Amino acid sequence: MKLLDTDTCIKILRGNSRVIEHRAADDQKVGPAWVTASELYYGAAKSPEPEHNRDLVAEFLSTLPLLGIDPVSAQLFGDFKATLERAGTHLADADLWIGAISVVHNAPLVTGNKKHFERIPGVRIEDWIRGERGE
Repeated sequence: MKLLDTDTCIKILRGNSRVIEHRAADDQKVGPAWVTASELYYGAAKSPEPEHNRDLVAEFLSTLPLLGIDPVSAQLFGDFKATLERAGTHLADADLWIGAISVVHNAPLVTGNKKHFERIPGVRIEDWIRGERGE
């Protein structure tokens, strides 16, 4: 399975042909993390058309499995956050959760935000936004 980051989900929702073509050419199952779903609903809520966009997000998410947290991803989240802070680097909690879930499920993360996620040990990245299959 591959884990879809928020930016990739947004590109799919907006009909980005490059991302949709990558998705169509990839035979692996894909899905977002629960935190990605939360970020998508947040974006819908602050948009000019919150009800319409909330419905689009709900419809999109209903077609995909959602990965959640478990004790191992919670521990990794804490480890990653502490390690980055000791190094004087910070990363948004949402990204740390997504990274931890990616590592626990051994799921490549499909994201255009390589700069953030490269700092999390064990996260394998594919960038469909820029057309990179990666790993």
